[in-house]
Amino acid sequence: MTIHAVLFDLDGTLADTAPDLAGALNRLLTERGRAPISLEQARPVTSSGARGMLRVGLGIEPAHAEYEELRTRFLDLYAERVCHATRLFDGVADLLDALEARGLQWGVVTNKAERFTVPLLEALELIPRAACVVGGDTTPRAKPHPDPLLHAAKVLALAPEHCLYVGDDLRDVRAARAAGMPIVVAAYGYLGEDGDPSRWGADGVIDHPAEILTYVEQTSAMG
Repeated sequence: MTIHAVLFDLDGTLADTAPDLAGALNRLLTERGRAPISLEQARPVTSSGARGMLRVGLGIEPAHAEYEELRTRFLDLYAERVCHATRLFDGVADLLDALEARGLQWGVVTNKAERFTVPLLEALELIPRAACVVGGDTTPRAKPHPDPLLHAAKVLALAPEHCLYVGDDLRDVRAARAAGMPIVVAAYGYLGEDGDPSRWGADGVIDHPAEILTYVEQTSAMG
């Protein structure tokens, strides 16, 4: 099936946001008199946002009595430095240039709330270039529900099967499958805690962003 657009997850796929999320967590831990954690500890749970960060840093889950208070403080700290150390993954800038040169649209579909997504993409100078930006609160239900991906396809005026989704988490695969959208997994991303991405049932697993363009071209040629 010919691919006319590529949709990217944000954290762990388009950009390496772990340093800033870990930084916010460590400022929270310092406020609580706790020792900071390493970036290596934080990286695997980055795609889970505040829930993952509070679990790895403080060992608490949403049912904990202090969870909402700590979550609010963590997010406020993150908002202060949403793009201080965040960078596009190596190869992403060239990939976006290549997609645009071929007349292909691209966009972002993330579970990160618009409050953080839009300023982050603005700081990365990507907002004017993205054909659509869908945050975790843009639709009533976030991934793994298909709603955000279906919304993005509607904005692009494309059938879901003509959009390729690229993510780094099992919920990305589940959302894409439910939306009827092809999906490849970015093995260079965070991958969460769900094991081997080759077992998630995606259409492909890539080790570098440049492979996305190869996948798009091969798929279109086959179609």
